[in-house]
Amino acid sequence: MLGTSSSSVRDSSYPQILKSPLCAGNPQRSGCKSWTPQMGYSATSSSAVSAHSPSVIVAVVEGRGLARGEIGMASIDLKSPQIVLSQFADNTTYAKVITKLKILSPLEIIMSNTACVVGNSTKLFTLITENFKNVNFTTIQRKYFNETKGLEYIEQLCIAEFNTVLMEVQSKYYCLAAVAALLKYVEFIQNSVYAPKSLKICFQGSEQTAMIDASSAQNLELLINNQDSRNNHTLFGVLNYTKTPGGSRRLRSNILEPLVDVETISMRLDCVQELLQDEELFFGLQSVIARFLDTEQLLSVLVQIPKQDTVNAAESKITNLIYLKHTLELVDPLKITLKNCNTPLLRAYYGSLEDKRFGIILDKIKTVINDDARYMKGCLNMRTQKCYAVRSNINEFLDIARRTYTEIVDDIAGMITQLAEKYSLPLRTSFSSARGFFIQMTTDCTVLPNDQLPSEFIKISKVKNSYSFTSADLIKMNERCQESLREIYHMTYMIVCKLLSEIYEHIHCLYKLSDTVSMLDMLLSFAHACTLSDYVRPEFTDTLAIKQGWHPILERISVEKPVANNTYITEGSNFFIITGPNMSGKSTYLKQIALCQIMAQIGSYVPAEYSSFRIAEQIFTRISTDDDIETNSSTFMKEMKEIAYILHNANDKSLILIDELGRGTNSEEGIGICYAVCEHLLSLKAFTLFATHFLELYQIDGLYPNVENMHFEVQHVKNTSRNKEAILYTYKLSKGLTEEKNYGLKAAEVSSLPPSIVLDAKDITTRITRQILQNQRSTPEMERQRAVYHLATRLVQTARNSQLDPDSLRTYLSNLKKKYEADFQDSGKTEE
Repeated sequence: MLGTSSSSVRDSSYPQILKSPLCAGNPQRSGCKSWTPQMGYSATSSSAVSAHSPSVIVAVVEGRGLARGEIGMASIDLKSPQIVLSQFADNTTYAKVITKLKILSPLEIIMSNTACVVGNSTKLFTLITENFKNVNFTTIQRKYFNETKGLEYIEQLCIAEFNTVLMEVQSKYYCLAAVAALLKYVEFIQNSVYAPKSLKICFQGSEQTAMIDASSAQNLELLINNQDSRNNHTLFGVLNYTKTPGGSRRLRSNILEPLVDVETISMRLDCVQELLQDEELFFGLQSVIARFLDTEQLLSVLVQIPKQDTVNAAESKITNLIYLKHTLELVDPLKITLKNCNTPLLRAYYGSLEDKRFGIILDKIKTVINDDARYMKGCLNMRTQKCYAVRSNINEFLDIARRTYTEIVDDIAGMITQLAEKYSLPLRTSFSSARGFFIQMTTDCTVLPNDQLPSEFIKISKVKNSYSFTSADLIKMNERCQESLREIYHMTYMIVCKLLSEIYEHIHCLYKLSDTVSMLDMLLSFAHACTLSDYVRPEFTDTLAIKQGWHPILERISVEKPVANNTYITEGSNFFIITGPNMSGKSTYLKQIALCQIMAQIGSYVPAEYSSFRIAEQIFTRISTDDDIETNSSTFMKEMKEIAYILHNANDKSLILIDELGRGTNSEEGIGICYAVCEHLLSLKAFTLFATHFLELYQIDGLYPNVENMHFEVQHVKNTSRNKEAILYTYKLSKGLTEEKNYGLKAAEVSSLPPSIVLDAKDITTRITRQILQNQRSTPEMERQRAVYHLATRLVQTARNSQLDPDSLRTYLSNLKKKYEADFQDSGKTEE
């Protein structure tokens, strides 16, 4: 199955349906389908197109009995020879598992057959199948989830530099079981084994990165635009100026899993700062990085040993050896560019390029491969490179086969020239990987006798004035050419395999190289994004403070720069209630805060004049208001599921953004739910921004001193021509509650709703409001309670936050007492 050398996963071939002997007889999913791509594709730069097509296979296993909730996961990216192991305890919602799987975006998920017995499947299996409807599931027998075998695989396959992973996972039985099943399955479907000591294996806990759930990633448009999935108006689109598929993949995974370690983030920011200050370094580095192919994908193909020698496997290996030579020849230019860097991270990358093994591998390759054998665009060019890759005089039979091939190609060219002279037509030789050599002609129909080509030409296709065709003789010559090529590839492959066996012991340095290239590419991308806008370097403190920050995606879409706003959230005032009319900018502002937080935590500059952030361990949003037919959820049910997820998983270090909760039910219930949710979240030290149309919620600041009421300002402008009042949105955030009343009616008025309907609505609203006010008239007892409550809250606020000197404090308390007595007397007069 290592047979194809297409540059794209999707192009490689039609999906194979495999009846795997590993697969358990599961009536629900019989036949164990595998849509796994074959791995013989090449690491050409055109694979940038498919850099994000699914290529990850994940094995998931859960403990049983008392260990239920203990999850083991192992994943391998077929484009990169790296296995990531993780083991963690999860709660009954399995939020961590679902989030991790969403980030991996798997092609296939492997689970034990005991987890999905029909009528008795585990909750984890049910949740995963609900959340990943378009992902292939394969069930394999429980016996393959064997922790002893997993440990043996790691000892056998892990390269020496990463073997400390053995100490980390020795007692983590579930991730060891998962890796055993994963590698057994991958070996089966790929029909190849990994070379000993050739894989990078690492253990990843769930605490090293911030958690962003799939719903929040969608709401914030991190990777996919919600209106049009094809356009790049996303955070990824704003920051993606990467030049390599590896850099693009790294940026994607960083956006979905931002860092939480301030030291690592600061090292990245130092690099971006140096790249911005040193123009020569920036352009020099960009030009070298752009010449790299997909190093991870290349490495992935090189470390596999096919179980069967096929022509396609041979061609793929030869191609990738040429790519390896091309990649290694870029190490010196990259080293020269980084030589005078100052920041620790760039110095570390320079140090990793000093590895002598790069030179050793290149020297070994050059003893066998021609100096001028290199990566070229175009399938005929690459075919020629592969044919003549190996130096002459190494294998006498290979030299003879190449001479034969050259003669056939010359004969083809000569034959087409003769045909052109014979028929007086402007014929030229063309080549495609599918057809081999064929004839092409661009001409006007008037040149052709009877508007037809001579009968000798067959398989004719025409596009506008361009004809493509062949002849019986040319087909025979193509077959001879292919036969000759097969011989050449076979003999070259034998030489290449011998060379690779000598290289394997040194190949580990390429892991460092691919890591260096993808990281430098991402950092260059951050610096590039900064040059196009006035971004600022963020600081990290215990406060979220943004001076004149704006929305990075909106900036790309709009002609004018978006309106900037200030934000100041501290532990002392960590809960913002934001009000304002429809379309005043509430949702955009919430998203802006989250996007800036993510940008800061991945090591990018942020769109603001000044910014300081508190590290967020989790980012939650509740913004979308769509029905979900697939899960039979109404708008309200979807809201409740999302808010339940937040309440179960939020902690003191979370950033929580909630937009218009409770709209899917009547206003009394909506206000009740909002109030209860607010009170629960107020018990945490999380930074929460809560946008709402329920103006009743503003009173919560009387109970809780850490609540801030904010609103978006609007202005009323008189339209003299139409004698109507129009609303002008300023998109400016200010303190306090919005003063706008009945802004829904005003929005309806400027829409195309008939005027009679709007007048009726206003009249009914006035009556209902009057009725509610009558019912809400306070009793004297309520007034007294309110006076006591206000005094109590003022005293609590003073005790917590006062910085007054003793005399001033005495005066303040005396005034509070007078106000309380006055309010109490007023309640007594009301009773009389």
